[in-house]
Parts: sequence; C-alpha cells; structure tokens
Amino acid sequence: MRILLLGGTAEARALAARLHPRVEVISSLAGRVPDPALPVGQVRIGGFGGVDGLIGWLRENPVDAVVDATHPYAAGISANAAAAAAGVGLPHLLLARPAWDTGAALTVDSNAEAAAVVAEKAYRRVFLTTGRSGTAAFLGSDAWFLIRAVTPPDRQLLPPNHELLLSRGPYSYDGEAALLREHRIEAMVTKNSGGAMTRAKIDAATDLGIPIVMIDRPGLPAGITTVDTVEDAIAWVQRLV
Repeated sequence: MRILLLGGTAEARALAARLHPRVEVISSLAGRVPDPALPVGQVRIGGFGGVDGLIGWLRENPVDAVVDATHPYAAGISANAAAAAAGVGLPHLLLARPAWDTGAALTVDSNAEAAAVVAEKAYRRVFLTTGRSGTAAFLGSDAWFLIRAVTPPDRQLLPPNHELLLSRGPYSYDGEAALLREHRIEAMVTKNSGGAMTRAKIDAATDLGIPIVMIDRPGLPAGITTVDTVEDAIAWVQRLV
C-alpha cells in the first residue's frame, strides 16, 4: 500500500514512523520552515499548486489513499486535499489533534479580533504566539510584543514595539513561566493549536493569572472522515489494507 501523507506536524511524523515499512509513505511538507524535522520514508517538499495541481500529482504518482495530518490552522491545504481526493476517487482521512480546553481564555475568530481585544483591554506587554503569519494584524498597536516564531516574519509585518524570539518547541512549564515573568507579560495571544508541544504556555499563563486571547480553529471541510489520534489513523489505514 502507498499513501500520500500531508505532514509537517509531530503527529504526521509519528504516523509515518508507525506505518513504515509495511506501508509506503510519501510525506509532503509545505516547505515554509527551514531545516524541518523530517519523517522516515520518502519526503517531498513544496506546494502542489492548489486543487488542480494536487489532482495532477495524484494522477502522475498513484497512491491508494491521502492522509492529511497538517497543522489545525492549515485550512487551505485541508480543503484542497479533501477536494483533490474526491476528484480522483481516493480514500481520504484528516488527522486533527484535539483542541485545548479554552478554560477562561477569551476566544476570538481571527487575528484582527485578537488585535481589537488587545486595544480594548489596553494590554501593554503581550506574548504573541500566533506564528509568523499572525503579526500583521498588530501593526497599528501601541503595545509591546514578545513575538515567538520558528521563522522570522517579514520586517514590514512586525508591530513597531517588539522583541523577536526565534525558537521551536517543545517547551517546558518552568521555562514558559520564567519567560512570562522575565518579560512582565500582561496578556497572551495564541492559537488553539492543541497537542503537548506548546501546551505549557497555556498552563503557565493560567497559573500566573495572565489573560489569554485564543484564536479559534478554522472550520473543517464538510463530509470528510476525521480522527484525532495517531492510533485511530493507523487503524483506518489498516482497514484499507
């Protein structure tokens, strides 16, 4: 059996490792992160060119199924994968890690809404952990931001008052608590990414009484098969076999 695994997440790497070598896995990474953690098996890096490009790739590179284990906020990729798999009649699965319990966090629908909350609440020192694509909404803010990202955002998309921290998880509770104290953070803006790699910031902020503004996940494509654990994804592939 041969599957196309749309990856880039810890879950995708774990799934590739568990299936190899009984199943031939071709892992596809978007290529937006330099020096990415690579899964076992075959790897391709780069986009497909939308739905039509992915359909063309699937016709030129026959596989038995498509498994989407991309980041929960990669809504465009997930929509394209669902449409392309349907277009060529392939089984398709979405592996979406469970969201965090939002607890007392203020949930918003977008970066723009998060920026509006920061302005309304007059937060002065903000820990911004929405990734490199989330900074543009805060360009007009008077607040100071500690911005953590894997790769640096474009300079013209950074708010005027900021410190850039380039790093990659996993993060520890003690380290996150120390970071929040050291920078006298008054509020955190984050996505509901789920998973254990970055959960510590949520726990540390909650225990320190720091308000959390959490950007909700985008909706999933309608009518697709979805699981939330690597074990369930393995079981789905085994049923195909």
